[in-house]
Amino acid sequence: MACAPPPRPSHFLHRPSLHFASPPPPLHFPSLSSSPSTLAAFPRFRPPRRTPHSAAAVTAVTAPQSPEAAAAAVADDSGSVLKQDDRSVPLKKVLVPIAYGTDEMEAIILLGILRRAGANVTLVSVEPQLEVETSGRMRIVADALVGSCIREVYDLVALPGGMPGSARLRDCEVLQKITSKQAEEKRLYGAICAAPAITLLPWGLMKKKQHTGHPAFKDDLPRFWAVKSDVQVSGELTTSRGPGTSFKFALSLVEQLFDESASKAIRDSMFASDSDDCSKQKEVNMVDWSINHSPRVLVPVANGTEEMQVAVIVDILRRAKVDIVIASVEKSLRIVASQGCKVVADCLIGKASDTTYDMIILPGDGIVLERLNKSRILKNLLKEHESSDRLFGAIFSSAAPAQEVSGEKKATPLSSVINKFREKFVEGVGIVIDGKIITGCGLATSPDFALAIVTKLFGLPRARCIAEALVYEYPKK
Repeated sequence: MACAPPPRPSHFLHRPSLHFASPPPPLHFPSLSSSPSTLAAFPRFRPPRRTPHSAAAVTAVTAPQSPEAAAAAVADDSGSVLKQDDRSVPLKKVLVPIAYGTDEMEAIILLGILRRAGANVTLVSVEPQLEVETSGRMRIVADALVGSCIREVYDLVALPGGMPGSARLRDCEVLQKITSKQAEEKRLYGAICAAPAITLLPWGLMKKKQHTGHPAFKDDLPRFWAVKSDVQVSGELTTSRGPGTSFKFALSLVEQLFDESASKAIRDSMFASDSDDCSKQKEVNMVDWSINHSPRVLVPVANGTEEMQVAVIVDILRRAKVDIVIASVEKSLRIVASQGCKVVADCLIGKASDTTYDMIILPGDGIVLERLNKSRILKNLLKEHESSDRLFGAIFSSAAPAQEVSGEKKATPLSSVINKFREKFVEGVGIVIDGKIITGCGLATSPDFALAIVTKLFGLPRARCIAEALVYEYPKK
């Protein structure tokens, strides 16, 4: 039965945790065997074939892949970028289903962290097509249709939340069979945000198990078994509260799939300092960022861009009613991101250059900056933006993004801007705001980076309202 989404809220204060995009087509579920020609057009990305059981093993797969490596992984029918003798250890197989209205933060963070840990994650669509529009109006392309997965055996099935995505997952009979079989055979399964109450509960897969979920759906959960923890593990079932707890949720699943050292290695690679406090901020040369219209923000992306950063920044800024544009500097709208997620940009950089932006945010470092640096249009945009003294932001994946853009023999608009960002870094501080420039360091700083931008543009009350909807702790001052 098709799930018709309710109308989109007219104001961000009305259930800000839930986005509603334009109404989708009726939901017709695919047959159990998908068309080979359709699946061939979208070959499945698979990470290197290794099962990390130590911090050293995880470190080998946490770094973003080059666009060439990502493309090779997509094109490789064997599903491996390693030599044949590295394939003796079976991968942990994970299924992450998505639907129209799925929360992009939850889906992409699950995919990104689990693939970093070495799991073979298949992103599947329960819609008739592979391309899916999320609750925050991002478009991502699944690896396969759910009907092609009915006979597969998975080590983990993890359901992202969001509305109406959770309801559309619930109404997919194929996904229900896969998840029910997972529970019956005592293999791991999990859900986050709205999915525990809206998807798993009607399927009867939370009986006599402690669970948690998004506060907006607390009345739908059995009170005797419901708890308020960010992540709750009860036997094979793991549940979590919302987009703001997605990192914790994914790391818990890594620990259960592999071991504690694997989870710790992933966690350490995402934080800018040795502590888990990525919310440390420092502001100098304070200036007013307020704008008398809806702010226009450009996020340029390329092959190899870190998908988790883009998903978090775009989701949070759109909740705040920022007019944000994802622009591809590649020849096509679709890019293959760091961990193989296929993201469809809103437009090409050429079309984006027709508009003047209040802020430009550069996500990623290293290889991604090389790709961005090849765009003459982006260079001109940055030069004009810098000369107009408008807002800049950059967020880096690692704690030491001090590598030069390769091949640079003279200053360019991009290298000039990046050098400015590098000068702002303060050891042990995740976010630094200096005048009209904001920098973030470490993947896990992405929510605080985006919320800091919201605070500067609109004030702390709006940022705290969004953080509450995300179920994310954000400073009161």
